[in-house]
Amino acid sequence: MSMVLQAAVEGKGLELQSQMEQLQGFIRTAVATGLAVHEVEQGLFKRVLALGYQLQQWFFALLGDGDQGASVTTGAGRVLRRLPSPQRRAYQSIFGPFELERVVYGTRAGQRVEYVPLDTRLGLPAGKFSYLLQDWDQALAVEHPYQQVNGVLQRILGIEQSVASLEQMTRTLAEAVEGCWAEQAPAPAARAEQVVVLSADGKGVPMRKPAAAPSIVAHQHQKGPKPGRKKMAVVGAVYQIDRHRRTPEEVVAALFREPGAAATRDEAAPCRPMPECQRVRVNLHRPEAATSARASTAMFAWLADAARCRDPMQQRPWVVLMDGQPSLWEEAEQALGEAPRVEIWDLLHATSHLWEAVHLFHAPGSARALKLMELLVWALLLGMSEGVVNWLESAAVEVGLSLGRRQQLTKICNYLRRHQARMHYDQYLAAGYPIASGVIEGACRHVVKDRMERAGMHWTLPGAQALLRLRCVALNGEWEAFMHYRIQQETARLYPHAKLVEQGAWPLPSR
Repeated sequence: MSMVLQAAVEGKGLELQSQMEQLQGFIRTAVATGLAVHEVEQGLFKRVLALGYQLQQWFFALLGDGDQGASVTTGAGRVLRRLPSPQRRAYQSIFGPFELERVVYGTRAGQRVEYVPLDTRLGLPAGKFSYLLQDWDQALAVEHPYQQVNGVLQRILGIEQSVASLEQMTRTLAEAVEGCWAEQAPAPAARAEQVVVLSADGKGVPMRKPAAAPSIVAHQHQKGPKPGRKKMAVVGAVYQIDRHRRTPEEVVAALFREPGAAATRDEAAPCRPMPECQRVRVNLHRPEAATSARASTAMFAWLADAARCRDPMQQRPWVVLMDGQPSLWEEAEQALGEAPRVEIWDLLHATSHLWEAVHLFHAPGSARALKLMELLVWALLLGMSEGVVNWLESAAVEVGLSLGRRQQLTKICNYLRRHQARMHYDQYLAAGYPIASGVIEGACRHVVKDRMERAGMHWTLPGAQALLRLRCVALNGEWEAFMHYRIQQETARLYPHAKLVEQGAWPLPSR
């Protein structure tokens, strides 16, 4: 070690020792002056951040500028020469901003820089924000608006970031999600007493108005569907779950129990099993010119592959559990083909249509409406869906419903008939299959609605898809593994000459 470097190291060491003594002095002063614990915490945190900045600055100083001599030879035998002028780059860590001066190598001045030893040694990210700061930024951004993320980190760390930089960071990180999923270990095989459940649903994401449109256009009144206002996000979920056999009595008791009322001893059932190895994905519908497949097509292709991974010999029941959206069932048919499966129309979607029918006979909220609904649900759960539809049609004639109400009832009955093949609830309960799609409903609410539909929010298509992918990573419990994968991939991409930087052979600072 040169005398200059040794002096610099000793000087920095003395400076750090002085800061440690100041920390100890702060504690002694806090005791003597009666500082409250929250004031002590606040003072310690600020001082520890300042100490962290000094230590990181020392780390950079010890590494120097990365000068490896007048030239270096790559593994492929190419000679790269040290360019005349060092270059600077910004680095934003959680402790504060730094500016690093680095020696750079290339074939000749004016040409592209091909090798930066210091960047390679440090494994710096492509942009100025540290990987740790990106991790914290995006872990917050998947749950909170970008402006709030900026406010929280500015309050805690004293770092100010723009909303635009956070949005761009989201898009950059999301580019690695598909690759991470492709290398992900498959879920464990379903056990003998389990079923494999596939489910999908759609949720609209509010889109930004076109840049060329006047602001007033977004506020014009329009009845019915509003093309362009929202893009449909297709959410898919796959999981395996233990069978849970129930009787119609147990289901009716649970559905019609008064809020807050405890279950009786006769109604008490064994603890309901929880979904295992649940994974959620989301795709946004894109313009046809930008993709060869609709979002739902890609989603069901993934669901089918996921089911085969969990049960490659198809020895377990595959349950497709969804609401009544025809396009989703059509996509499921295309993706699953001849694969044996049980298709179930979500009971709570069926009952929502029954409520519409009941309210044609009795006033909403009336005791008669509730009683009729209970009888109809009983019949559904006993496997009498056809009888329910027939009874509704005959009752309409007997009680003399008006023409308008009979037309409404006809639409409801026709809709119920289209799904009768998926309404054998007595068989599903006896087999222990789930009959309500709470998992996918919860995923739609959590992944899409809770983050994407807050007051005043509007999205671009790339920005929405990027954030939704990262939210799926977080919801699936894959965040740490994803960040590790992404850093590895970025490091390999950015630093093809990493072998030129060997441990123990790092050059000492030249100045």
